[in-house]
Amino acid sequence: MTSPSILAVEPLGFPWQTLDPFLFCVHHVDHYPAGNEKMGPAASLAGRQLGQDFAGIQGWNMYHGTSVPGFPKHPHRGFETITVVRSGFIDHSDSMGATARFGAGDTQWMTAGRGVEHCEMFPLRDSAGPNTAELFQIWLNLPRRSKLVAPHFSMLWRETQPHRTFADEAGRRVELTVPVGTLDGLTAPSAPPDSWAANPDNGVAIATIRLAPLATWTLPATLPGLNRALYTFSGGQVRVAGDLITGKRRVRVNSGHDLLLQNGDVESELLLLQGRPINEPVAQYGPFVMSSRAEIEQAFAEYQQGRFGRWPFASADPVHPRDKGRFAIHGDGRVENPDTP
Repeated sequence: MTSPSILAVEPLGFPWQTLDPFLFCVHHVDHYPAGNEKMGPAASLAGRQLGQDFAGIQGWNMYHGTSVPGFPKHPHRGFETITVVRSGFIDHSDSMGATARFGAGDTQWMTAGRGVEHCEMFPLRDSAGPNTAELFQIWLNLPRRSKLVAPHFSMLWRETQPHRTFADEAGRRVELTVPVGTLDGLTAPSAPPDSWAANPDNGVAIATIRLAPLATWTLPATLPGLNRALYTFSGGQVRVAGDLITGKRRVRVNSGHDLLLQNGDVESELLLLQGRPINEPVAQYGPFVMSSRAEIEQAFAEYQQGRFGRWPFASADPVHPRDKGRFAIHGDGRVENPDTP
């Protein structure tokens, strides 16, 4: 490293390592084939470890699904999930009574708080195929005082997410999308009320930066004292503040410095995660993230006692009809239909 703006450069593992207040990030990319009559893969599932299929056979996974790919009913407590869908669709259902279909640029934000069960299934709606699915799922911690808040479900539809495409000084394309927080004058919809991101002083932001070949752009400085990292997940080589970054890397940067990004000769894309650290102990076991081992044990006990809400659906992996568009029905009965004028 030659620039004082760069704090560290590290290869990406699985899941991607993140900095406080984030817990981790997973980048799912699955090149699913055509969908069958159940909206599962119209392909043989022989040789797959169904229920725990993460091997990437033929370029796609069933994950914990057995007929439709995805993650059937499972619990969470003590943190938030932010799911940014770049292609494909997710059918969501939860123990708050909410259900939804979203995708192709939408973001779902769920505060687990004191406890929730939910499922995330990936319906393969195109019977002619292919059905590519790409998404980021990012876990954002909650401070101890908010670990047991009421669960909350919200949708940030693509129509509400700030996006800007512009040209650099040489006329080369740069695209910014900001599903969470504020970046370079673009401000996303409000965070859930109990989120660490709800306080603008915490500077939580998630953004993607797409650079055409040889494009340049300066990532502006933000609040001092934030944890800020760039993830180079697609493309070739990018110079960050003069340092050459090759391959899939996490680049920890100084939040108080402007950073010149100079792309190489292949289109590249970066994910930005930033936020003020919570600076509290983290005790995690599977789907529970608390502040102590005793709180983890309490979470398991209360989950086993059925205190994470009532599951109101007929199966653990419900999916919606193939021709159903994007929508959300909240636990209080409120309905959103973003595809309806």
